[in-house]
Amino acid sequence: MGEPQSALLLRKQLAELNKNPVEGFSAGLIDDNDIFKWEVLIIGPPDTLYEGGFFKAHLIFPREYPLRPPKMKFITDIWHPNIEKNGDVCISILHEPGDDKWGYEKASERWLPVHTVETILISVISMLADPNDESPANVDAAVLRTK
Repeated sequence: MGEPQSALLLRKQLAELNKNPVEGFSAGLIDDNDIFKWEVLIIGPPDTLYEGGFFKAHLIFPREYPLRPPKMKFITDIWHPNIEKNGDVCISILHEPGDDKWGYEKASERWLPVHTVETILISVISMLADPNDESPANVDAAVLRTK
């Protein structure tokens, strides 16, 4: 039996990013033998507190990708309202698909199978520049930001 569809899709996305790099981040595999575990380096966006910084993170994809979202965790310490103190990223597009049981997010804001590594990382870079203070994962960072 060949590779699962999710692995083929991830290989295609990795090849595309290597062929056509996107400004603001680089991405590759943590281990060349595991297509489901990626390491990314995000360059701090200009005109933000993170400008000039380099932030390493891991993207761990489920076997059910793209039907289910990956988990993203910053390995580099980063202080941000939408990043938990342990580095876990809390952003709508990485939340399981469907309705939000708490009613904070619309289904259209949550994970959709059309998302790619590129759209995920562009969304995270945007989140760094413009945090969602309405739904903080790190309340201390959100409180400091509003002072």
